[in-house]
Amino acid sequence: MKLDIIYEDQSLVIVNKPSGLLTIPDRHDTKKTNVQDILARRYDKIYTVHRLDRETSGIICFARTAEAHAAMSQLFQERKVQKKYLAVVLGNIADDEGIIKTGLAPDPLNPGRMKVVRTGKLSVTTYKVLERFKMCCLVEAGIMTGRMHQIRVHFKSIGHPCYVDRLYGKNEAIYIRDIKLRNLSVSKYGDEQDIPLISRTSLHSHSLQFIHPVTGQEVIFEAPLPKDMKALVNQLRKWA
Repeated sequence: MKLDIIYEDQSLVIVNKPSGLLTIPDRHDTKKTNVQDILARRYDKIYTVHRLDRETSGIICFARTAEAHAAMSQLFQERKVQKKYLAVVLGNIADDEGIIKTGLAPDPLNPGRMKVVRTGKLSVTTYKVLERFKMCCLVEAGIMTGRMHQIRVHFKSIGHPCYVDRLYGKNEAIYIRDIKLRNLSVSKYGDEQDIPLISRTSLHSHSLQFIHPVTGQEVIFEAPLPKDMKALVNQLRKWA
């Protein structure tokens, strides 16, 4: 698989990861295609700095040397890396901006899921509403901690899960009919109604900003909305 590598030097590699691709090898099936293995074949040695969920698209950083990996890990640990995501979430969030601050821990009754727990690891997500539609919002989210499924669980905890989210939301896919049929009859669109606009978690890693561990210069990398999320937002703007 050919990756969209948007930046590379002797220390770092920045990738625009497509949805559906694992960040690292699957612990149950190591043969599944993943970004780490693809990069390792290209660069011989690669170090994973952070991860994205399989269904989440967008910016992700890898290191090419042990020294760069240690430096980037330190930046993440000290919360000196600004990570911003774009998400389409269900419902109308009351405030234009806010902070979600809770404890998060694995859900013992649902393996592979997380839940809000008072005694869990402290997790902080900031958000800003960018656009409002009738049934959902486009938001920019920033994470000050990097817990598993953090953004997805946090928005669910305030009653606004990702518009599409098999684990934490209500929808497995959004079809064009779900938006247009509130205004127009199905007969006007025929088979078009059966094609999903998006069928994965409506979450995208939009940007990564930090001080380069070797050059000492501030860098920012951005990835535009992928085709499916862009199509969703365009239809919401048009009909909702």
